[in-house]
Amino acid sequence: MLRRYRTVIVVISVLFITFLHYTTIPTLYPLHHFYSELYYIPIFLGGLVWGLRGSVFIYFMVLIFDSPFIVFGWSGKFLPEVARLYNLILQGVFAIFVGLLSMREKRIRDRAEKMRYLAGLGQVASTIVHDLKNPLITILGYSKRIREGRGDAGEAVQEISEAALRMQKIMNDVLDFAKPMRLDLKAEDICQVISRAYGLCKVRAVKEGINLLMELPPVPVMMNVDGFLLERALVNFVNNSIEASKAGQSIVVSASLRKAQLSVRIKDEGVGMDKQTLDNVFVPFYTKKNSGTGLGMPISKKIIEEHKGTIEIESEPGKGTEVRIVLPYEPGLKP
Repeated sequence: MLRRYRTVIVVISVLFITFLHYTTIPTLYPLHHFYSELYYIPIFLGGLVWGLRGSVFIYFMVLIFDSPFIVFGWSGKFLPEVARLYNLILQGVFAIFVGLLSMREKRIRDRAEKMRYLAGLGQVASTIVHDLKNPLITILGYSKRIREGRGDAGEAVQEISEAALRMQKIMNDVLDFAKPMRLDLKAEDICQVISRAYGLCKVRAVKEGINLLMELPPVPVMMNVDGFLLERALVNFVNNSIEASKAGQSIVVSASLRKAQLSVRIKDEGVGMDKQTLDNVFVPFYTKKNSGTGLGMPISKKIIEEHKGTIEIESEPGKGTEVRIVLPYEPGLKP
């Protein structure tokens, strides 16, 4: 869409400058010289938008539109006409120069993008290998103990099973993040979705001695959502708050309607995040936890954005964190 707008701007600028040429008295040479200089602008823009082909194409447009004026406005005076032809040649050289420069910059950008991609790929591979290493060591270690007949076989099997489940979770997170997300949209009461997420996190909060509270609208709020994925995102946000909180602290999960928006807030009194962590909270594979892939927050953000929603996070070390999720709401939806 942006490229189309740029194309329209370039073409209109050529036509407008040509219009000025043909609506101005031919004997006003300074003005026509000024109009000819203006042609450099669309030639330059053409090079930026399309590269060498674009700048040369716009130059030939200028030649076609300007040729009748040159022919019919021929004065027979040597210096003015030489100056006009010289200007046309200079515009052609300028078009080639701008086009080549634009292509060079594009090659540099493409090369830099490729290097960033390869660096990111290396980081992903390094993170996955690092996260898989510990459960793999556990599996190999307990397998050796079983093979040698040492220790409790039941305990070894349990440890191997838990390590395999950790590996499975890591691989599932990577696959979920990499593949395109497909929503199964249905009319659901968003309050029920939040309640399910609350229920899944309540047991852990009680175990940690944390007060998990919920404040929802008193009436059903029907929305077209993928309840399963949205619940997953909310569970991730609440669990993060639980991990950041201490016994006796509170976490409030609330929802409210404002015009055409539903706002969901998850506010805790935990340790909070420093600026670096807050700036990188949605960066894939970024984590300061001892376990996990660092994909939980990026996946949750992806889910919210697929629902046309937005996320804002405010946090300060020692003062807790507040997550605000805003989803578009259309009243009158029936279950």
